Amino acid sequence: MSLMKEKMDVRQGTLALMALKTLEVLGPLHGYGIARRIEQISGGLLAVNQGTLYPVLLKLEQEGSIASEWGTSDNNRKARFYRLTREGRKQLQSKTRDWEQTAAIIERFFAVKAEDLR
Repeated sequence: MSLMKEKMDVRQGTLALMALKTLEVLGPLHGYGIARRIEQISGGLLAVNQGTLYPVLLKLEQEGSIASEWGTSDNNRKARFYRLTREGRKQLQSKTRDWEQTAAIIERFFAVKAEDLR
């Protein structure tokens, strides 16, 4: 019997940040490509559900962070391609700073030992 880690679901706020960063790095992509890239970068530890991703992309588009247009995918299918907007770049920078600050705070809690509190 082999032990295998179960894939984690990605939370919506985090998924939005990952989608924005993916578009910043790779340029325009369709939703399936964004999902696969996030899973790839996580080393297969994250599972991106299409039913979770598309509402996030729609929300990002409504906020003006991304824009989309129809195009043709690599396998010759009609697909909606998403790209980062100027507003999206600003939002990505802001969310990245927030995430880094949150991660630094959480890291402090993990670093604390009982003797530090005496």
